[in-house]
Amino acid sequence: MTHQELLRKVEWKDLKNLSVKEMLIENNLTIPWFLLSITLAYYKYYIAALPFSAFFFLTGLRQVHNGFHNSLGTNKFLTWLSLYINSILMMVSIHAVKFNHIRHHKYCLSEEDYEGKSAGMTWYGAILYGPVHMFLIHKITLQLGNKTYKRNVFLELTSIAAFAFLAIYFQIQFLIYHIIVMIIGELLMAFFAVWTVHHDTHEHPELARTQRTGWKNKLTFSMFYHLEHHLFPAVPTIKLPELAKRIDQVLPDIEKKKTF
Repeated sequence: MTHQELLRKVEWKDLKNLSVKEMLIENNLTIPWFLLSITLAYYKYYIAALPFSAFFFLTGLRQVHNGFHNSLGTNKFLTWLSLYINSILMMVSIHAVKFNHIRHHKYCLSEEDYEGKSAGMTWYGAILYGPVHMFLIHKITLQLGNKTYKRNVFLELTSIAAFAFLAIYFQIQFLIYHIIVMIIGELLMAFFAVWTVHHDTHEHPELARTQRTGWKNKLTFSMFYHLEHHLFPAVPTIKLPELAKRIDQVLPDIEKKKTF
């Protein structure tokens, strides 16, 4: 069954719309985790801060990912602002990530898909590939992106450098902690954001892996409904559980490889 046939069989367009409550959730999900992690780090409880930093990173990924697909329910400027602020807080040019992610959907797991390179590696190979992955997504955007993408990447990288310089120059320890943890998170992206959801799917790249265990999806903020996302990328993350139910009802035999 082709992607277009799947689109026709599953009712999904109504899921693109967010209520005010859902829009507020998607745009503010990162705030409590960031405040908790920074507060604990400020008082030098670094070990206690780690899980909250991890949840901030995960919810940040969810927020920017929705931003990539214009699924935050906000206007163009507020979506851009979300990507810009998260670039600084997550220590990576989010517009560079966006450029490669959109290409990932277009050229999924082909030679043109630079984001998806680690999908064909071993799990430990994907982890070791992390620094190359982060360098490559910036390089490819600056090589292939249009003027707007290049301008945004330059602005974000400059802002990140200024943020890091000020934190280190003034020895703001809780910000230095945050920067280190975020960089570690970014270096693991080739494994967590690519390999986990795409390994062993090259025969049918559109059928990414998925996670259907309730507590696991709650723990990961629904970020591993990746089969559903690749089939219907315009659907916001908050609606993916409902989308998964509709897919199961209409296409019960569709292949569902587990994420973890």
